[in-house]
Amino acid sequence: MKERMLKLMLVVVLLFCFQIADIMTVNANEPASGDVEQQRWWKKDKQDKPKEDFPDLRGGPENPERVRQLPIDMTILQQRYPDTFILQGPTDQNRIALTFDDGPDPRFTEDVLNILNQYNVPGTFFLMGSRAVAYPEIVERINNEGHVIGNHTYFHPNLVKEADLPTLEREVTRTEDVLNDIIGYRTNLFRPPYGFLYNELVEKLAEMQYLVIGWSVDSLDWEEDPPEVIASNVLENVYPGAIILMHDGADWDGDRTNTIESLHQIIPALQEQGYEFVTVPELLNVPFAK
Repeated sequence: MKERMLKLMLVVVLLFCFQIADIMTVNANEPASGDVEQQRWWKKDKQDKPKEDFPDLRGGPENPERVRQLPIDMTILQQRYPDTFILQGPTDQNRIALTFDDGPDPRFTEDVLNILNQYNVPGTFFLMGSRAVAYPEIVERINNEGHVIGNHTYFHPNLVKEADLPTLEREVTRTEDVLNDIIGYRTNLFRPPYGFLYNELVEKLAEMQYLVIGWSVDSLDWEEDPPEVIASNVLENVYPGAIILMHDGADWDGDRTNTIESLHQIIPALQEQGYEFVTVPELLNVPFAK
């Protein structure tokens, strides 16, 4: 009898030990609470910004494309086509224009808009058609808040590398149609990706009733330097009539956070210096639509 009782007790002890071991194994395989939160954040971030659904820059990111030598300097194109290719406005008034390229970008554009609203400053946004299709609500917000919209091609190709007039016409016309469907007007402002054009492309754009808008002050924000450096690039080079180039959009792995932060330095500093921020059409005294 005693022997049977001992065997029964031994079985119970063994079963208890196995149960404890299973619990310890499960707990060991579960991440700590902090790790769980990190994994949730990572998964949420990836779901919010799926690369396959985000229209990237077909010609590649601004860096390194922009560091390549321009096929024709923008100043030369402006001298050859003064009625079509514009780099700045009149220099006899303290008026300047902030411009933003490569949006709409759901990661950054709305933060830029919030800052412009905070300081009551208008901007001119050169939008990609493919991104306008993907994020029409941001396009509508840009328009509804009094900013001006320009054409920045559909897929952001390097038009000089493509060296093809039909490509230019297709990229521009497709974007014009998309923007018109969203905002109800056909913009007459065009900015080439990377600032890259050559004679025949400018002439074709003139036939299509576009003004080509370059820039005279480059924030170099595409280099993703700290906000202080971006602000310095603008503040040390600005002058009456300047058209300032910035970016509210980026490639999938690009970041415009420093651009956003730099605006808190650039705008109040220039306002204190007596500059008035206007849109490009206001600066040039031209219509914003065809």
